Amino acid sequence: MLRRLLTLALLTALPAQALAMPPMWVVRDADSEIVLFGSVHVLPRDLNWRPPALGAALARADDLWFEIPFDAATQARFGALARDQGLQPPGRRLSSQLSPRGRARLRTVCARLGVNENVIEGLRPWLAEVQISLAALARYEAGAADGVEQKLSAEAPSSARREAFETPEQQIAMFADAPLAEQIASLEQTLRDVDTDPESYQRLLDAWMSGDPRKIEKEGLTPLRHASPALYRRLVTERNARWVQTIAQRMQGSGRTVMVVGAGHLAGPDGVPARLRALGFKVEGP
Repeated sequence: MLRRLLTLALLTALPAQALAMPPMWVVRDADSEIVLFGSVHVLPRDLNWRPPALGAALARADDLWFEIPFDAATQARFGALARDQGLQPPGRRLSSQLSPRGRARLRTVCARLGVNENVIEGLRPWLAEVQISLAALARYEAGAADGVEQKLSAEAPSSARREAFETPEQQIAMFADAPLAEQIASLEQTLRDVDTDPESYQRLLDAWMSGDPRKIEKEGLTPLRHASPALYRRLVTERNARWVQTIAQRMQGSGRTVMVVGAGHLAGPDGVPARLRALGFKVEGP
């Protein structure tokens, strides 16, 4: 799920990557400047990821955009929505919806991560996937508190207006409203990833730290596109198209803006920069 839900959910950092330059783009016209920064929502503690240019842009920003608001009220709303839409009906167990291999992997992964299997059994597939992914991250001391958005939201000047592309309801609906078969397939893929390919997260982190959108697309987007075209369309393509319209409207005004979204949304031919260029905007960056 973190590979899909967050696009780039990454576990460990290499000490040698001290001169990290995660990807940035700049959109300009006569009276507007928008800095697009590709983020990772969940990061290892003490990772030095900030490009100097991002700090400079943030210091002079009139407004700061994230995918969702980053405040206590929003987090509380997410919790309430998860309780309302993420629990199995009474008497139904998650494992009854999985394949035999999926049930076996669920037991193995829960034991390995120290997750209470009885609690997971009471969750719908989409929420079980979230919880298992977060548990996998926690083993590597990576969490949302160390993610890009939490850090930048806390550090940005109070004068910068906080804006968001989406609401908690919209983000939860992307998963809770998915067809059951799709939820199950996504959960079983995550169980497979955690069980058999833990290095995939390191590769994703390396791609982000390199600042190379082609590597980000290869490690973070291509697997999702192939594994679940419908989920890719809902999580990536459709959202990017909506966000580009919002950015185009913002460019009709004036001022300096910083927009921070998952790095996977900025890479590849479906990415926001490519879409802005196709609309005729001048976009500087990789």
